[in-house]
Amino acid sequence: MIKKTIKFEDFNGQELTEDFFFHFSKAELVELEVSEKEGFAESLKKIVAAEDGAMIIEQFKKIVLMSYGQKSEDGRRFIKTQALRDEFAQTEAYSQLFMELATSAEAASAFINGVVPASLLAQIPEAAKNETPVTGEVIKPITAMSREELIAKFAEKSSQ
Repeated sequence: MIKKTIKFEDFNGQELTEDFFFHFSKAELVELEVSEKEGFAESLKKIVAAEDGAMIIEQFKKIVLMSYGQKSEDGRRFIKTQALRDEFAQTEAYSQLFMELATSAEAASAFINGVVPASLLAQIPEAAKNETPVTGEVIKPITAMSREELIAKFAEKSSQ
């Protein structure tokens, strides 16, 4: 999970500073990967290789909004609903975050690594963690294993 503290101006001209949380569960990462016929990560690699800027932006927006949520008071749940996503997407905080990620490969890489569960990230070789979304290895943490290995790994963990 990653917490982003974002300073922004609301539509009343007030300057605000708020914390926003982003996270993917292991199950969500598997679902995301299998959402595309050839695999989500492979699909992103092809989009980047084709230098399709519009599609890169669309997919990055999808990742940011899909990972957005709010922690429950007791910390047991990470609440994600379409209403929460829509609400966040309509703020200047979202715009600030999006521009930061779109203009900085380092910020984008840190964000991607931050939304991946720490237990999964720990299994990824150090060199792979430093890959950036603009170098052709979009969401490297997800692609550290093949699609089949990823599915098998989480199926194995779920049965334990």
